Amino acid sequence: MRRLTKSILLVSLLSAAGVALSSCKDEGKKAAPFQTASAREGVTVIKEAGCGSCHTIPGIENADGLVGPPLDHMGHRIFIAGVLRNTPDNMVAWLRDPQRIVPGNAMPVMGLSEKQAQAVTDYLYSLH
Repeated sequence: MRRLTKSILLVSLLSAAGVALSSCKDEGKKAAPFQTASAREGVTVIKEAGCGSCHTIPGIENADGLVGPPLDHMGHRIFIAGVLRNTPDNMVAWLRDPQRIVPGNAMPVMGLSEKQAQAVTDYLYSLH
């Protein structure tokens, strides 16, 4: 009987821990990305440039475009456009002139300044 009671207690504790951990995991999905001042400026640039008309971008209202790839998890991706290593410098270069990097791709030159491209990069890198 004691052994059964201990087993039930152990199963109950493990179940409770699993529920607690899974709710933390779900909470992380809903939480806004960590944002520096530059990343917050990136949100403004993304909205003004209309990036969400082509991309789905977490944390950006009405950014649900289906032309380009979704930009979630950019902080963990290996490549940009399938050809560039995903580094901040390469992201800025891509955002400033994607046609120079991959001529004929669907991403237009948006006319972003270096500062604007850096702010967008900072926001995208906050998406884990």
